[in-house]
Amino acid sequence: MMKDRSVSVDLSGRRALVTGAASGIGEACARRLAAAGAEVTVLDLDGAGAEDIARAIGGHAIQADLADPAALDALEVGDADILVNNAGFQHVAALHEFPPERFAAMLRVMVEAPFRLVHSTLPGMIKRGYGRVINISSVHGLRASEFKAGYIAAKHGLEGLSKVIALEGGPHGVTSNCICPAFVRTPLVEGQIADQARTHGISEDEVIENVMLVKPVIKRLIEPEEVAEIAVFLCTPEASFMNGTSLVMDGGWTAQ
Repeated sequence: MMKDRSVSVDLSGRRALVTGAASGIGEACARRLAAAGAEVTVLDLDGAGAEDIARAIGGHAIQADLADPAALDALEVGDADILVNNAGFQHVAALHEFPPERFAAMLRVMVEAPFRLVHSTLPGMIKRGYGRVINISSVHGLRASEFKAGYIAAKHGLEGLSKVIALEGGPHGVTSNCICPAFVRTPLVEGQIADQARTHGISEDEVIENVMLVKPVIKRLIEPEEVAEIAVFLCTPEASFMNGTSLVMDGGWTAQ
């Protein structure tokens, strides 16, 4: 875990909403934004986990199912200056065995939910002349892999949505960018390791060495705090001209 913060940021007076913030990348982003002075709302399907993180950072918690459009539309989040669309989940299966309902749920959580949250927060951001939409995408938003039809379709969709937000929000002080990490040390990845081991009939150690870390030339998992540092930098005045782009942290995967 990273102990020193490399970016000095003051977000006092800013309000942030982070989805999927009870663990992993979302938790790291929530903690880092709060450390920079932002008032953070922790949104997660895991209500108890969200409460724990909110209590630890002096923020607020919301329990919500991002796959439920009605629940999303009922949220009062229009005052957010910073929106981190992080929530997501993985399912690993061959395309012809991929459950259609699972595919649809992944698109709802990772594409439709970010759209609905931006739909709610963008007017306020434009009115205030400041907004940061930070979409936690993936190297799989840029590259495909076998057995991940839902996740890859969703992340590619999130990349496209982010660019539209950038074009519409940019003239009004609102930027939208994607962060595209390779494999991060999170509960989602730990579950993916188990799924890949079952799919390929190999051990979990073999999955890490022979599946996950084959393409990155830097042979380690990314720490969630590394992603959070990029997210908080995107909130600074120095990042105000970074808009509609994808910041890739993949250890050289896409350079090949």
